Amino acid sequence: MSADTTTSTDNTTSAERRAVPASVGKGTTVLAVLTVQLVAFAVAFSLGYPGVYAVFAVLSAAALAVAHNRGTFGLAAATLGTVLLVALGLPLLLLVARQDPALVAEMAADPSVQQALYLSVYAPLLAALASVAFGVPLALVLARGFPGKTLVESLVDLPLVVPHSVAGLAILFGFGKGGAFPQLKILGTMLGMVLAMTFVSAPFAVNAAREAFESVDTRVEWAARTLGANRFETFRRVTAPLAWRGVLTGGVLAWARAVSEFGAVAIVAYSVDFFYPPKGEITGQHAPVFIYNTYLSSGLEESGAVATLLLGLSAIIFLLVRTIAYDDGGWP
Repeated sequence: MSADTTTSTDNTTSAERRAVPASVGKGTTVLAVLTVQLVAFAVAFSLGYPGVYAVFAVLSAAALAVAHNRGTFGLAAATLGTVLLVALGLPLLLLVARQDPALVAEMAADPSVQQALYLSVYAPLLAALASVAFGVPLALVLARGFPGKTLVESLVDLPLVVPHSVAGLAILFGFGKGGAFPQLKILGTMLGMVLAMTFVSAPFAVNAAREAFESVDTRVEWAARTLGANRFETFRRVTAPLAWRGVLTGGVLAWARAVSEFGAVAIVAYSVDFFYPPKGEITGQHAPVFIYNTYLSSGLEESGAVATLLLGLSAIIFLLVRTIAYDDGGWP
């Protein structure tokens, strides 16, 4: 081995050794901050003053910005950003903290709850797959541009501002009895539920994929074309590997949006027949609809327990997707 090679290897090894403690130190810091936040919330909650934790969270974020010399602008950004995080996270923390563990366990063992949770993963997954399968080609066309692109983008984004009940009615008028495909049964069917979910979730898949395709350097694609690759080969070997994380993010967001849908599903498919192993064909409800019915019939405690189960299930799936898909830069 030459001296240059030895020196290069030593430098690489030294760089790797420096990088490992840095990453470990950063992870330790994040863990310490999270631990302090959870302990502070637990103390404030046990004392009956959860609002005190909100103040603590904002002040601690400001203190971290000062400690890291972020300047006046960084301090303002950290403080204002934490206000929004508290507004988003505190209700979820209180939802979980105020549950009776015994009641949550009881609801988790309820077959009707299990069926609702299963349906709320299965049906949104079908909607997300449909959104990605048909949305990615549209996103690629939008990313490349064409006359009338603005009009098409506005149509794609329209479901984001349409009230959910209106979305359900649109599905019935468009695809139900007297609609475009009168031979299809939409009302009260799994097909109707998936269509309603796809209607409200497709914009997330299309927009995330479009932004990912727009971030790909067109010069790289052009280089592949000049080397003899056709359009499909260029997409498969160049564009898709560079944009797949955005496509995956769009699919996950579409799934999450479908999981949370209530209004459109309640109108189109309040109760549906679906395959539930090992029982086979059964009748059940989407979890948001089931939670609403539980709230009306049994009150806040039982509906809160089911909501906690749905929240936990969604969080686990999100963590699994991020762990599997975002831990390295490889193209799957």
